[in-house]
This record gives sequence, C-alpha cells and structure tokens, in this order.
Amino acid sequence: MNPLDRLRLPLVEADLLRLESLLAESVIYGDEYLDKVTTHLIYAGGKRLRPLLALASATGGEREASREDLLGGVSLELMHLASLYHDDVMDEAEVRRNVDSVNARYGNLVAIVAGDYLMARSAGIAADLGTAIAGLMAHTLAWLTRGQVSEVRTAFSTERTEDDYFEAIGGKTASLMSASCRVGALTAGRPEDQLAALTEYGRCFGMVYQLRDDILDVTAVDNQLGKPAGQDLAEGIYNLPTLYALRDEHVGDELRALLGQVLNDDDRERARKLVVATDGVAQTRQAAQRFLDEAHTALAVLPQARLAEGFSSLITWLLEDLPA
Repeated sequence: MNPLDRLRLPLVEADLLRLESLLAESVIYGDEYLDKVTTHLIYAGGKRLRPLLALASATGGEREASREDLLGGVSLELMHLASLYHDDVMDEAEVRRNVDSVNARYGNLVAIVAGDYLMARSAGIAADLGTAIAGLMAHTLAWLTRGQVSEVRTAFSTERTEDDYFEAIGGKTASLMSASCRVGALTAGRPEDQLAALTEYGRCFGMVYQLRDDILDVTAVDNQLGKPAGQDLAEGIYNLPTLYALRDEHVGDELRALLGQVLNDDDRERARKLVVATDGVAQTRQAAQRFLDEAHTALAVLPQARLAEGFSSLITWLLEDLPA
C-alpha cells in the first residue's frame, strides 16, 4: 500500500509532487556525466518516506508547504540517497529500485564520490535553512556513520548482542527518520513540546520500520523485498529474529554452526528455516509493538488530530500482515 493512502493528508501528497522537481534541481550541476550519476536514483523513484515525514510534521496537512519546508525534505532525501550510494558499494549490490545500482553502472569509485556529492548538497541546503537544522543534520550524519560502523564491526559474529543490534538500527535507520520529523517541526516553528513529540515519533517509526524489514527478511517469499529471503543471514548481518533464534535451546547450536561465514544458497535457506522455526519472529514483533506503543504516546501531545491520526495509521501499517 502507498504510505500516502494511510496518512490521508491530501495536501502532503501535493507537496511531495512539488518536492520532486526541487530534488532533481538541487543536485544538477551542469556537468552531463555528473548529473546523470547524481540523479540516477532520484529518477528511479522511491517512497520518499523521509520527506513525507518532514512535510507532514511541518504542515499537519492543513496548509501548503513553504519553500523552507520543501527544502528541509530535500536535504533529508539527499542524505538518504547518499547513504544508499555508499551502502550499495559496501554490499556489492547490482540493483536498487528496480534499476542498475550506481556502482554497477558507473563503478565503485564514481558511486562513492557521487554519494559524497549528494551528502555535500544535503549539508549545503541544511546550512541555508539555519544553524538548528544544519546542526541536526550533522548530528544525524554522525549517528548514521556510527550505526554503519556498529553493523560492520559485528558482521558474521554470532556473539552479536541485542544492544549491538539496536545501536546499529538506531543509527542506520531511526536517526534519519527522527531527524525528518524534527526538521519539519523546525521549519514550521513548532513549540518545544511538539518538537520533542515529533522527534520521538520519528525515532519509533524508524525502529518499527527496520524491525519490520528484518522480520520480512526471514519470512518473505523471494523478491518480496527485492532480494532473496534470508539475505541478511548470507551477508553476516544477524538481525533480531536471528539473535533470538541463536538462544533457542532446540536449534540454536545448529544455527550457530552454520553462521559465522558467507552462506551459499542452500545453507542460507537452511539457516532461514531454522530461524523461522523458533519464536524469534514473534519476539521481534513484540519488540516492534513496544516502539509502536511509545509512538502513540508521543502523538498524544499533538494538537492536530488529523496529523496524529495519520501518523498513527502510518506506523500501525508497518506491522500489519506480518507473522504474529
């Protein structure tokens, strides 16, 4: 389902359409080659979740977004895109958003440099929006990096802890979602209590979003996520369902014997089935529910009922149709 269908704020949908042209314009430099590289994933589309969170937080769906609101969303999406360019190099990915990844088409060096350029443009736009947003985006970039380092540090480690896991996803995923809501609140000049509430909602949204992805990694049919089921297992990224499964008294030892190395297709599928055979998925869903409850508590502060209802529906959607 389209997240806009759950948000049910028509003015935000119209604002996102306006943002699209600004997004491309913000990175076009006039060099034909560079422009092709930096707009490659922009033109491939995407859910634009981060700008959506920013624009909804700014306007509540009750007014048209200002230019500052739109540019806040652009800065956030560019930081997200930059992280995708870099992630795809690290993962040796060949496809992103149903097109060739930038590294597959242009090579790793170009992808890294282009990702740096997108990050620089994100920072430049944030700086133009004022010191509060510039500082926030710098802080968020630091958290993104820490999350990535935490994930790399514990790759292929069956000793990875829940704290390691939450540190990684809090940085890699939730920090930018949280910043998205906060940027919108800042461009709108919301009071401190609403600023804090929206920031917390964004953090919880990001945590639930990643927990959902990790559940689907071991339960989805192939290509439902655009990658083979169990791909995290094969690449040594042991997510929360796997960490819980490693503790299981019945299959934990067998699973631990498989992991700790790159897996071929057969071993990946065997490991995935072992994880699913435990209560790891159910425990992960319970963890996601706790963040969902925290998000609803944060939303109670907002005076705009339509925004609170839309954001509640949006985060609840993430846990629908998942295994119990």
